Amino acid sequence: MIVPPDLEKKKIAVFGLGATGISVCEALIAASAEVFVWDEQEAARARTLNTRYAAEHPKTWPWRELSALVLSPGVPLTHPKPHLIVRKARQEKVAILGDVELFARALNALPERARPRVIAITGSNGKSTTTALTGHILREAGVDARIGGNIGVPVLSLPEPRAGAVYVLELSSFQLDLTTSLRANTAVLLNISPDHIERHGSLDGYIRAKKRIFENQTEDDVAVVGVDDPSCQGVCAVLASSGSGRVVPISVEGSLGRGVFAVGARLFYSLDDRRGEAGDLSGIDSLRGPHNWQNACAALAAAMAEGVAPTVAMRAMERFEGLPHRLEVVRRVNGVVFINDSKATNADASARALSAYGDVFWIAGGRPKEGGVASLTPLMSRVRRAYLIGEATPMFQSQLEGAVECVPCGDLATAVARAAADAA
Repeated sequence: MIVPPDLEKKKIAVFGLGATGISVCEALIAASAEVFVWDEQEAARARTLNTRYAAEHPKTWPWRELSALVLSPGVPLTHPKPHLIVRKARQEKVAILGDVELFARALNALPERARPRVIAITGSNGKSTTTALTGHILREAGVDARIGGNIGVPVLSLPEPRAGAVYVLELSSFQLDLTTSLRANTAVLLNISPDHIERHGSLDGYIRAKKRIFENQTEDDVAVVGVDDPSCQGVCAVLASSGSGRVVPISVEGSLGRGVFAVGARLFYSLDDRRGEAGDLSGIDSLRGPHNWQNACAALAAAMAEGVAPTVAMRAMERFEGLPHRLEVVRRVNGVVFINDSKATNADASARALSAYGDVFWIAGGRPKEGGVASLTPLMSRVRRAYLIGEATPMFQSQLEGAVECVPCGDLATAVARAAADAA
């Protein structure tokens, strides 16, 4: 557990009692703070029974004595409108922050010689795979890598800091919105595509949140930036012109004079006096497709910033098993490969997956996001049939009309059965 500093006898409120919220409560109690908590869900509040932070309605909180409100990342901070608890905190002039900010303050309180290193990773797509892959490479290289944040373990539940350790953190835009003092020794921005616009108000607001990952970096730190989309190209240009930190561009769309890039499935690096081919990703099922090549470029850049040799990183990638629900090969039957890519929850993520395969029997649907799947029509030449499920069915069928044969199926079980029968 990571215990935030200087909170003894301070009154701290926590709103939102999922895994992150509970981890915050435990850390605050360990810091000898007085903790006031609430969640709008009764089941979540029940988790606090028989604890030192039993839930009390915010109406009973000592608002004028609170030092901070620790907000769950899922609670609206600004858009579509600030949550009532946010408006109350602002009215009472109570600081609003998140668990990552408490983590940052814990590290910032340490003397430099005792401070562990931090690799922070964000992006619209691929950040979970990149985080897991980076942590895997470091561990294979003998580094004490602790993986958490938006993936797996909440940051405050990770092991206590020690010199020589490296925290590898996936950070969402929601988490970054609640963070002001985090210094990442290596900060990674993979890509930006329109997502969570309802939470940030606009694409510009979303980009501003993502760019916070580079705040507080020094000239000794590394900024890894994907340059295959216009928004990230702009971010990279600004970082490079500012002169703060070492900027490492990454690309899967062509070679770079400086940076880490993929040509096909072959991975290359050009960093100061280090230049060469790291290796070939084509035989690694868990890193198939251009989107995973981008993840691999970022992971290689981050690992090399920690002193890992490219050959060591490539050997580790060969042993990387991937993550559940992300191009996960779940079964092979009579030459048909069944792939679970259910974490692809927007059109850009789906495009990356479809680009990795040909002759696809594609199951899609659920709850549609803004824009739907209209942008995917150029990829329908790779798709034999689309099997549509959930409330997105009418929208997707309309958008894909003429590009691919659509089969409305209602539910997932029906879609799997139909697709399996057609593919056999």
